[in-house]
Parts: sequence; structure tokens; C-alpha cells
Amino acid sequence: MGCNLTSLPTFTPQTPAPVQTATPLPTPGWDWAAPGVETRTLTPNGLGLLSQVILYRFDPAQVTFKAHIAGAPLRAGEWRTALPNALGFINANFFTPEGFHLGMVVSDGATSGASLVNRGGMFQVQNGVARVRSLIEEPYNGEILEQAVQAFPMLIVNRQPIYQEPRVDRTSRRAVVAQDSAGRVLIMVTPLLGMTLNEAAAFLSAEAELDIVYALNLDGGGSTMLVAPGGVELPSFDPVPVVLAFYAR
Repeated sequence: MGCNLTSLPTFTPQTPAPVQTATPLPTPGWDWAAPGVETRTLTPNGLGLLSQVILYRFDPAQVTFKAHIAGAPLRAGEWRTALPNALGFINANFFTPEGFHLGMVVSDGATSGASLVNRGGMFQVQNGVARVRSLIEEPYNGEILEQAVQAFPMLIVNRQPIYQEPRVDRTSRRAVVAQDSAGRVLIMVTPLLGMTLNEAAAFLSAEAELDIVYALNLDGGGSTMLVAPGGVELPSFDPVPVVLAFYAR
């Protein structure tokens, strides 16, 4: 039987359905806090619940970092109001009782303060690349940076725990910025009693899954502050003048 060309059905083009891409799974043991941001909570072996640590791990391809200086030290809520577009932030440099930061800070290319010499380390962004660096192993020589914060001491250099000052080491809340072999940036805070610097260095080195290559102690104690994705807010006891903030790219 022949086909009746006058009665062919009409065809209405349909908008193709959007392609469904799978959301990548976080690393086992970690949870997604935001795109490119994983988080987990750990209790270091042998130290107990009061030494619990909160960890965040950032993919630099999806997250960028900026240093911010306030005209006067601010509390967590005030920093959150000042940085409404940030995913979060952590306290950074040590500072004097008058509120002036110790060590150099670079914020969007503008430098404030003098670099630490023969001590400590630096978190920097140069040509868009974030990294943690020892200022003893690699002193700052005036190179142009987009962002930087400095503190002390270094806890891990080339995968090895290096803090060796037991006479002045004490249990305290801690804030740390670190980097793994894949270039991911990690931050760690202790929200409760905390730990000694030796314990912090030993913990970060011993946790093989973290794969830490460099780790820098930031101003801890009463200055320990963290606001992060997922509703985490650890207010400091003292207002702070400098934070390292993180933003979605």
C-alpha cells in the first residue's frame, strides 16, 4: 500500500533535555561543604576529644584566597559583615596589643608591614598559584605577590615535623594552614582545649591520608577564629586584624 504524502504527521522540534552530570563524590571520610571544599572532623590518637580538630580542604581550581586587613581588630561577626562574598575565613598573622599585625601582609598586591626574617613561614598567592612556604628554607626577597600572610612557626617542611621548642610549647587552641602534594590547601582549627605545637606537627605528619608537605602555625589561642561553609563558626576570644579568606572562583 502506498504512503499518503498529504497526511504525514507534523514534527515539532523539542528542546533537548539538559545533560545530567554526576556530582563528584567527596574523598571517603570527607564531606562536601561547598564546590571544591571538603571537610572532616578528627580526634588525634592518644589526645582525646578535647584535642579534636576541624579540617577543611580546598581545591585551588575552584577556590581562591585573599588576605584582608582591618583598620581595627574585628570579631567573627564583624568580619562576616565586612566580607559578605567570602565562603569563609580564618585568622592569620600574630599582632601586637595595639592591634598591628606582625609580619608582612599582601592584600590584592598592596603590601603592609615588614617580612619575617629567619623565622616562620608564609601563605602566598603568586600568579594565581597558592602555596605554603618556609621563610627559613626560602626567604622572601621582595618578589611581587597578589596575596600573603605570615606567621610562625613552621610545623612541617618537606613532609617532616620540624617544631623543636618544648620549653615554650603548651596546650592551646590552634589555627594552621597547610598544603598537600596535590597542591590543595588545608586549614585546621582546634575548637576545644587544643594541643601543643609538637602535637599539632606530629598529628599532621602522622595522618598519611592528609599527605601534608608544608604546614604553618597561624595565631592561635584566643585569636583562633574560623567561619566556613556549612554553618561552621568558631568565634575568637579576641578580635583580630588580619584574616585569610576563601572565595568561590
